[in-house]
Amino acid sequence: MTAPNTTPPGWYADPYRRYELRYFDGAVWTEHVSTNNVVGVDRPEAAPTPAAGGVAAAATALTSSFGEKSPEQVQQQVAAQTRHGHAANWQGDGTLLNEPILVVNQKAKIFEMESEYSIYDHNGVQLGGVRQVGQSSAKKALRLLSNLDNFMTHKFEVHDGAGNVLLCVTRPAKMVKSKLQVTNAGGQEFGSIVQQNMIGKIRFNLESGGSVYGSINAENWRAWDFHIADHTGREVGRITKTWEGIATAMFTTADNYVVHIHEPLQSPLRELVVAAAVSIDTALKQNEAGSII
Repeated sequence: MTAPNTTPPGWYADPYRRYELRYFDGAVWTEHVSTNNVVGVDRPEAAPTPAAGGVAAAATALTSSFGEKSPEQVQQQVAAQTRHGHAANWQGDGTLLNEPILVVNQKAKIFEMESEYSIYDHNGVQLGGVRQVGQSSAKKALRLLSNLDNFMTHKFEVHDGAGNVLLCVTRPAKMVKSKLQVTNAGGQEFGSIVQQNMIGKIRFNLESGGSVYGSINAENWRAWDFHIADHTGREVGRITKTWEGIATAMFTTADNYVVHIHEPLQSPLRELVVAAAVSIDTALKQNEAGSII
């Protein structure tokens, strides 16, 4: 790839979305990468080829595709929620499980066979994502042709920017209420997200070891916005749906959320809150009427 002479060598947002930064030597993207100030080497043969034209063209190609968000777009989503009084009041460490604001953007697809989300911090730096795993061809066909897949087992992985799995979320086959199991990559259980009701404002308990550590509470019957409470009922966070525009809403199933966590949380509440927040519209599947099932 040949870059314009106006693009100087330096560290830029990784056009492959595999790391936080990648070094551009003035002519080509190199294998030298960095995430959270940790410099490493990527395997260039494993990465797709970015668009020709240097940093600006690569960024344009990424942000023009469905579901990819530029830092400016993410910052606009955060700014809209901040105007409503939801601002960060503590400093995170740049990792997905320890940031005060998470921006969760679904990759928009006209036909959605597998749910996939990107997760950013408030500056638009991608921290990781959510991907659905274990989908058979038969289940994908059911998802395309009917809603029967809602009653089957669904599995999701929450991963960091380097692809390391941080959390696994499993929703077993169900007929009525949802119960999600949250583990780490090795299968060690953090707890469960358990639906409490079916009528009115939907509520989920965050449970671990037989105790209730908190809850996720819908603020309207359509279950678009939620507040997160600890075991005493004190609000410790909020999940707010953001609007992607009429074209996206009409032709895709994409949903996008800004998650505000008001204070650092301890395990297992921290993992349960993040798991619920980043899977609020995938694992906690919404039906056509708008209420969570």
